[in-house]
Parts: sequence; C-alpha cells; structure tokens
Amino acid sequence: MTPDSLGAMLAGFLDGSRAAVVVEDGAVVFDLADAKYSISGEYNKCLIHFWSSERNVVRRVLDAEVKGSALRLQVQRMGQNRPTRLDICRDRDQRSPAARRAARLAYVPRLRRALERNFPGWTVARMTTAIDLERSFGPAYLRGWMRKGQRALAIVGVNDEETQATVDGALTCGILWLAACRLAEPLRRVVEGLVLVVPRGAAALTAQRMAHLDPAAAKWRLNEFDQREDSLVRMELADCGNLATRLVRAVDEAEVMARFGASIRRIQSILPPTEVVVLSPAEISFRHCGLEFAQARLAHDPRNFQVGEEIVFGVGAEERVLDEHNDADFANLVHLAAKVRNKGGPKNHALWRMRPERWLESIVGANIAALDGRLVPEHVYRQVPAFSAADRAMIDVLAMTRTNRLAVIELKADEDIHLPLQGVDYWSRVWWHQDRGEFARFGYFPGRQIAAEKPLLMLVAPAFHVHPSTDTILRYFSPEIEWELLGIDEHWREELKVVFRKRGRDSMAPVVGCRTA
Repeated sequence: MTPDSLGAMLAGFLDGSRAAVVVEDGAVVFDLADAKYSISGEYNKCLIHFWSSERNVVRRVLDAEVKGSALRLQVQRMGQNRPTRLDICRDRDQRSPAARRAARLAYVPRLRRALERNFPGWTVARMTTAIDLERSFGPAYLRGWMRKGQRALAIVGVNDEETQATVDGALTCGILWLAACRLAEPLRRVVEGLVLVVPRGAAALTAQRMAHLDPAAAKWRLNEFDQREDSLVRMELADCGNLATRLVRAVDEAEVMARFGASIRRIQSILPPTEVVVLSPAEISFRHCGLEFAQARLAHDPRNFQVGEEIVFGVGAEERVLDEHNDADFANLVHLAAKVRNKGGPKNHALWRMRPERWLESIVGANIAALDGRLVPEHVYRQVPAFSAADRAMIDVLAMTRTNRLAVIELKADEDIHLPLQGVDYWSRVWWHQDRGEFARFGYFPGRQIAAEKPLLMLVAPAFHVHPSTDTILRYFSPEIEWELLGIDEHWREELKVVFRKRGRDSMAPVVGCRTA
C-alpha cells in the first residue's frame, strides 16, 4: 500500500458521505465531520494520521479493501508487530438491516410493559414501527398511543441501540406523531400530549428542546428507559433552565489578519477572491464560495519547540502540510476550486456539491441586508461555537438588528426536517448567554448596547426545500420564541432574494387538543 493509492481510495470512498466515522476495536474513535486525517510515506511506510480536539492516532497501513459500506484497513500500531483492523464507515450505525429490525421488534413489548407499569389505569392501545413516508415516520421510532376513558396520550420511543443522532431526532417525530394522532378519525378522544421515551443518559438535548415548547399546546413528558434494568424514569423539564454551555471570546480579527499577513498574501496571489475567515487567535481559514481549501495556523516545531506558522490544505477531512514537495498539488487544488466552485460551475462535480450550507452562509454573511433589511452588516458573526453538555455545534450566523436585538440565523441549503428544533438549540444558548451579559463581556458587538428583548430566530432555506412538516413543528413552539421562516429563491448562488416570509405571530393559530380514536 502506497500513500498515493490509499489517498485516492479513501477520497473516492468518502465522496458524498456526510456521516463517516472511524471504528477501531469495535468503538467509534473519530467522527470525520469534526476530525481530520493525513496520509504520509515517512520511512518508506504508508502512515495514516487521524486527530480531533479529543485524541489523535497514527497507524501504519498494510492493506485496504472496500467491504460494503466500510473501507477496511489492515494496520499496525506503533511498536507492535501484530496487524489489527481499522474500519472507515460511511455511517455510524453499522448494524445489518436484520439486526436493526430485530432490535426494534424486541423493544416493542418491553416498552409496552414499562408504560403500563408507570401509567396505572392507562391502556396502551397501539404500537408500530411501520414506515410512513407520507408523514415522514421512519422505522427507528416506535409510535403508539394509550387511552384512559376519553383521554389519550401519543407515544414515541427510541431503543438504546440507535445512534445519538436518531435519539436527538425523536422530538421532531414526536411532535409530528402528536399532530397526526389529533387529526385521526373517528373523533372520540382528546389527545392531551406526548410521552417521549429515550435511552438512559441520552435525554439532555431533547430535554432542552422540549423545555421550549408551548405548554398550552400539549402536555410534554420526557422519560428515560433503561432496558437492562427495565425501568422508566421521568425527566423534569423544569431543570433544563441551567444549560451547560460556554461562550468563546470574540477574536480581534484585525490583529489576527496582521499576524498571518504573509500567508494571506501568498494564498491571495494564487486566488485573489479568496475569503479569509478568522477561526481563533492562532488559526485562519481560506475559503472560496464557502469551501475551505486551506488553513494557516501557529504550530510548534518538534525539533526546537519554537512556534512557527504553517499552511495546511485539503478539502473535507483530508489535510496536508504545504511544503516544497506538494506546492504544485496545492496550486492545482486552488485552481480547481476556482474553476468548479462558482454559480455557473458543473453541478455534478464533488467540489460544487460539497458544503452547500457553508456556501449559503458565505453569501448571507456578505449580504445580510438582502436577507432582512433590519439586520446591520457591521456586526455579523459566522460559525459561532455553541458548546453544551449535550453536543457541540456552530451557530450559522449571529447578527443584530438596527434596534440592537440579537438575531439567530439557522441556514439549510437542502430539505431538513430537523431545521426548526436545531434553530431552538441555538436560540436557547444565545438567550442563555445574553441574559447573563456574556456577549458584551466576551467582546461581541463592540460599541452596541444589546437590547433586553429575547433573540429573534430566523430559519432560512430555499423555498422549494422547506420540509412540509416545518409549519406543524413551528406551531408547537413556545410563545417566548419569536421566529421567522424565510424562503429564498432557489437560485441563491446567483442572487440572494427572499421570496416568502412567515412569522409566528402572523400565521400560527392556537393549537388545541383534538379528538381521536
């Protein structure tokens, strides 16, 4: 195995994958959405290096082959002679369809018994994992309802073998299932609310989201189910006000730009319209139409422990340090990105399709007033870290209106059923920090006094790519969240133009419990 052949094989394998992971010893050790990798040929050996903020590993690669949805590498650990296996998988869930189906079927009677024990006097009337594409219900979510006289509760459960991403999507399914139950016929019972059941220890993000739903629209109940102990424990949503979240201090961009002036001049001499984005005091990103192709950063020289500046390049998870041996490769990548990554580029090319949200984000960040005339262009923060105990993500755009009110902007270039609740995640974290005066203390929005109003939530997607369920989910939001749904023209790469705008206070009727069988 040579570095070139492994690099070509891995690049082709990962093309189009959005959820690739690295698995070793049966455990996921890296998520390639966040981690990076590099391939080198030091000491006449093919080495692959994976790293993230949490860990890094280096393995010698002896052989590689594609097996189904996994690229299997025969590797050697440093200092060991015995080969081991390392898998790069397109998807985190590597179970076979038969194993998934068996786990979901076995979950049904167990959850039924737990519900009947914990809800005395209620009868579990129906449970199903059948696919319902018309209403966006997949087999990972067990759906049902239970009754007590003229009262009813909708039920959605997720077994403990599903991925955390599936668990985090359960509330979206739950809201849609509640709405479906209320619309079902014949009309005989009042569906009072939703009972959502998730695995033990996996409820943090769902609890934060559920705390921001309208208590007048439905009764919201969240439970954790320990399948080993066969116990069902109710989570108190009132405890979700204390978010485990932290804000990263705003960076002095002018100072960082000056620090990396030589690297900026070097890159822009190859591609003048290169966009420079400050990531931290020690790192900047070079992008073209939202596609990152290089970074400049401060790095320690292991030979003398001095700090120096280096440029790394690559797209996706791959990364290489720029030196005299690969300077031509770097120039070719930059010219290819410039040729492909533009509004008239070839739509079937991988670089044109890659990271569409980042492309949209770059357009919105450069022309925020085209999205909404109330937003001021002087204070626009992109990819603001939004860390919490539940997950780590980035707020697409954080902006401010002319009346000094914060605006949280969540962008989607493609249809996404989870857009509304992802927006709630970021809105809740921004409000948490705003309420404690942390934006001013950490250097955001200098010279502006942030208004006391709660932030405005703006959800943005191409008009024909707004998921049909979006209106239903928004109808159950708490009145404390003032939201706007903006549909933009499908040709947003050519011109950013809003074609429709829907506001909660204008379009949402009150939600009441309907009667159903």
